[in-house]
Amino acid sequence: MKRILQIKGLKYIIVLVIFAIYLVFLDDYSLIATSRLKREVRQLHAEEQALKEAIVADSANAARLRDNLDAKEHYGRENYYMKRDNEDIFVIKK
Repeated sequence: MKRILQIKGLKYIIVLVIFAIYLVFLDDYSLIATSRLKREVRQLHAEEQALKEAIVADSANAARLRDNLDAKEHYGRENYYMKRDNEDIFVIKK
C-alpha cells in the first residue's frame, strides 16, 4: 500500500517538474522570453526619455534661432563654416 502511494506521489512530482520546465523554457510566454522583453522595454523607455530631452533642447534652440539674428549668424558660422565676404576661415580639427 505504501508503495502505491509513493508511486502516485512520484507521478505528481514528475508532472509538476515537467510543467515547470515547460513554463520556464518552452512556452511562448516563458520566463526567459518575458525577462528578455522586459529588458527591451526598459531600453526603449530609456531611449524614449533621451529623445524627449533632445526634442526639448532642439525646440529651445529653434526658438532661439528664430528670434535672434546674432544667434543665427553664430550657428551658421559654427556648424556650416559660413563666412563674410572679407574674411577667411581656417578649420582646425583635433
